[in-house]
Amino acid sequence: MTQRPANVPTNIKHYINGEFVDSVSGETFEVLNPQTNGAYGTAASGDKADIDRAVAAATEAFTNGPWPRMKNRAKARVLNAIADAVEARDQELAEIETWDTGLPITQAKGQARRAAENFRFFADLIVAQHDNAFKVPGTQMNYVNRKPKGVAGLITPWNTPFMLESWKLAPAIASGCTVVLKPAEFTPASAQLWAGIFEDAGLPKGVFNLVNGFGETAGDALVKHPDVPLISFTGESRTGQIIYANCAAHLKGMSMELGGKSPAIVFDDADLDAAIDSTLFGVFSLNGERCTAGSRILVQRSIYDDFIDRYAERARNVKVGDAFDPATEVGALVHPEHYEKVMSYLEIGKGEGRCVAGGGRPEGAPAEGNWVAPTVFVDVEPTARIFQEEIFGPVVAITPFDTEDEALELANNTRYGLAAYVWTENLKRGHNFAQNINAGMVWLNSHNVRDLRSPFGGVKASGLGQEGGYRSIDFYTDQQAVHITLGDVHTARFGAN
Repeated sequence: MTQRPANVPTNIKHYINGEFVDSVSGETFEVLNPQTNGAYGTAASGDKADIDRAVAAATEAFTNGPWPRMKNRAKARVLNAIADAVEARDQELAEIETWDTGLPITQAKGQARRAAENFRFFADLIVAQHDNAFKVPGTQMNYVNRKPKGVAGLITPWNTPFMLESWKLAPAIASGCTVVLKPAEFTPASAQLWAGIFEDAGLPKGVFNLVNGFGETAGDALVKHPDVPLISFTGESRTGQIIYANCAAHLKGMSMELGGKSPAIVFDDADLDAAIDSTLFGVFSLNGERCTAGSRILVQRSIYDDFIDRYAERARNVKVGDAFDPATEVGALVHPEHYEKVMSYLEIGKGEGRCVAGGGRPEGAPAEGNWVAPTVFVDVEPTARIFQEEIFGPVVAITPFDTEDEALELANNTRYGLAAYVWTENLKRGHNFAQNINAGMVWLNSHNVRDLRSPFGGVKASGLGQEGGYRSIDFYTDQQAVHITLGDVHTARFGAN
C-alpha cells in the first residue's frame, strides 16, 4: 500500500481563537488508516472545557469582531480567496482525505473541487441576494432585515469530511455567523487545513473554531451549550434523535440531514445502459458510504433477469484496491467498527436474498484493512433487513416489481426519505411518479447532479429542515420585519376624552 503522504497531519489539535491548542484535559485518541487499521497519529480529544473555550472565542468574535458587520462584498472577497486556496491545494487535500478515509483518490479530488465551489457559490449569493420589501403607496412600507443568528455549532460526518464541512462552513460564515466545528472522530485530519486556509484568506480570528472529539463528549457539549443558538448536523438518524431532544431545552434552531435507504426505480422502457451505469455508481462510489446511495434497486419484471445479469457482471468487475491508485473504484471502508457493521449485514443478506456478486472480503485483499467486495443481493423481499436498514457500504438489494402502483409502494416502504432515482423514457409517468415518492430529492433519468441553488434534505427519518441556496441563508439568519408608516397614523386613542 501507498506510504503515508508527507502532508498528512499526525498531531491533530483543536483550533480556537486563531491558535492550535491541546485539550484542557490533555486527552488524545488514535487516528487510523483504513487500509491497514494502523494508527498513524493522535488527535486532541475535546470535552466540555474545550467547547466552552471555543464558544467563548466565537461569541467574542460575533459580539465585538468585524465579521458580522462587514459588507457582503468584503465577505465575498474572503470567501472567494478561500475557494481559490482550496482549488490550488486540491491534490494535497485529496491525498489527506484518501489516507484518512479510504476514499479512492480520483473521487477524493472531486470532493475537494466541490468544496471550493461551495464557498464560491455563497460568495456570489450574498452579493446578489435581495430581501422582500412591501409598499402600500402613501400608507406603509415594510422590509426584511436579515441578521446572523450568532455562534453556529456544526457537526459533520466521516464520509467525504472536507467537502461536507465546506457545505456547512460556507453558508454559516457567509451569513455573518461565527462557528464551532466538531468533525467526525474517525476522520479529523483534513479539517486541520481549514485553519491555515481561513487565516491566509483574511478571515478574522475567532470566526472559525475547531474542536475534535467524540459525539458523547465534544458533540454533546456543543449541542447543549446555552450560547450556541443553532446546530447543523449530518449523520445517522438515531444520533439525530438524541440531538433533537437535547436542542429542545434551549429551543435551538436545527438542521439535520440524516440516514437514507434510497430507491432507484428502473422501468422497462428505461435507457438500460444509462440506468445500469448510474445505479452502479450510485451505490459503489465513495465506497458506498454516501447518504444518497441508491441502495435499493427496484426493477420492472420484464427486464429483471437481463438487468441483474448485466448488473452483477459489472459489480464483479469493480476494481477494489489501493485507494491511491487512480484506477481504483472502491477503497477500504473508513474504520474497523464500520467494517464489522457492514460485514454483519453481508451475513444477514445471505439469508434474505440471493448473492450474485461479492459477499465478503475481495479475493486477494490484504490481511489488514477494511476491504469489502461490492456486493449484490437479488430477489430481496421488502420485509428484509437489507431492504429496510441503512448499511452504508458497497451493498445493494435488488427487487422486482410488476406495476407502477407496486413500484411506488416499494419505493416508499421504509422509514427513510432522503433521495430517489427514477429511470423511464415516459416523462409523463416519470414526473408523476417522482412527485409521489416520499423523498426530499428525486433524480429523473439523472444521478446526483445537483444545482447548489436547490434544496437539500430529506423527510421522515432522513432529516429535519433543508439547506442549499437561500434555504441555507435562511437557516443561519433571523429575518426581522421592519414596518414604517408613510402617512398619517390612524390608531384608536385609548384613554382619550
